[in-house]
Amino acid sequence: MTTEIKVPVLPESVADATIATWHVQVGDKVSRDQVLVDIETDKVVLEVQALSDGVMTEISQAEGATVLGEQVIAILSEGEGEAPASESKSEDTSAKNKSEDSAAATKAPADKGSVKVIDIVVPVLPESVADATVATWHVAAGDTVTVDQNLVDIETDKVVLEVVAQADGIIGKIIHAEGDTVLGDQKLGELNAGASASAAPAASAEEAISSDELASPSVRRLMTEKGLTANDVVGTGKGGRISKEDVETALNKPKAAPAKAAASAPAAQAAAALGERTQKRVPMTRLRKTIATRLLEAKNSTAMLTTFNEVNMKPIMDLRAQYKDVFEKTHDTRLGFMSFYVKAVTEALKRYPAVNASIDGDDIVYHNFFDISIAVSTPRGLVTPVLRDADQLSMAGIENGIRSLAIKGRDGKLTMDEMQGGNFTITNGGVFGSLISTPILNLPQAAILGMHKIQDRPMAVDGKVEILPMMYLALSYDHRLIDGKESVGFLVTIKELLEDPTRLLLNI
Repeated sequence: MTTEIKVPVLPESVADATIATWHVQVGDKVSRDQVLVDIETDKVVLEVQALSDGVMTEISQAEGATVLGEQVIAILSEGEGEAPASESKSEDTSAKNKSEDSAAATKAPADKGSVKVIDIVVPVLPESVADATVATWHVAAGDTVTVDQNLVDIETDKVVLEVVAQADGIIGKIIHAEGDTVLGDQKLGELNAGASASAAPAASAEEAISSDELASPSVRRLMTEKGLTANDVVGTGKGGRISKEDVETALNKPKAAPAKAAASAPAAQAAAALGERTQKRVPMTRLRKTIATRLLEAKNSTAMLTTFNEVNMKPIMDLRAQYKDVFEKTHDTRLGFMSFYVKAVTEALKRYPAVNASIDGDDIVYHNFFDISIAVSTPRGLVTPVLRDADQLSMAGIENGIRSLAIKGRDGKLTMDEMQGGNFTITNGGVFGSLISTPILNLPQAAILGMHKIQDRPMAVDGKVEILPMMYLALSYDHRLIDGKESVGFLVTIKELLEDPTRLLLNI
């Protein structure tokens, strides 16, 4: 029984394809699911596999031939019968090649079989994340690595993911350099697991020998016409395979030089204006671009308004001074101001549900839980990890939770789950010396509270002037959802709770 080997169904936008590489010859025995041939389109390489065990009896389309979708390109005879007599020459050639391969294998080092190539791939991205950027490679090709060693940082819109080594070995090659945009599960490079430093040169030589196999005949012809080698082109296909698009990308790189040359005159004028002064131009990180986009979206898509008040921080400062040592000894954490802020905000949100709500299309979503986003400054930019169920946490639990999020943010260890959600945001610019500001909304939330520097100021108290530690509060809110009465009432509630912390304990 014979089976027709056909070109896979091509996408609507693809008219035809090219036979890239035959992995078998007429007369070869093949097994089910074995890759028989690579079919190359304009952008991708498709693999055609055997549907059953058998023997290749006919190949009608050679490498380099142009074919159409579902076109028959070969015949496979099922079973393990002998090939036709007319193909005995091919069998002899195949046998000779196998004999040579066996002899080469005999000469190969004994430890080569212990080396296993492991793909270094992008982790699975969350559903809300479309792509990512290669942020930092911590290793280079040829470096020796150990299991669980961090190889590369992958930066998404919100978090940085680490890709670690799955085994001891040597980095074989790096496909995507820093700054490249990648997708989930996309191959970044290769790790030669089990390889030693002494085996690295042999591996490199082997790669140099087989580099032409990464490109189909048509692509190799194109590379030859353009004067390119395999080292000049970075393959983005499966297993590092080079496509026509990769060649075009490589060709565009030299073209950028004339453009730079054309712009050299204005650049020279700018340099002359600067004189001995210098400047540095660096691309925005993905996180910084995302922050910029979200801030502009908040500014342009909401009716944002800010209301202010001030709070006397002396009661809280006296309370901290009295109990901070006992608190730290009991709970093994420092008593800061943020736990008071979070407690006051949580209580105020219970009294004003609209501030704890959000707009979804034409609907208002009222949240019956209290997830508070805490603005944290990191080396990569401002992030807002979420403190879950803040109403159920004690003062010590809040302090420990915020400290943990701040440390993770500083080290780039925040997870996607810790970054998503949040009903209300607290930002404390006072730690940097800000006296007053207008915080911007953290969409899709409806409000954000800004805390500021505690500063001694003369205040009128019972007809007398006293020097008190005062702090401005700023509440920015979406006026489409929150009215002025609710926003002012919410802010006054926070002021009263902070000026009399006993209210937090008595829930009044």
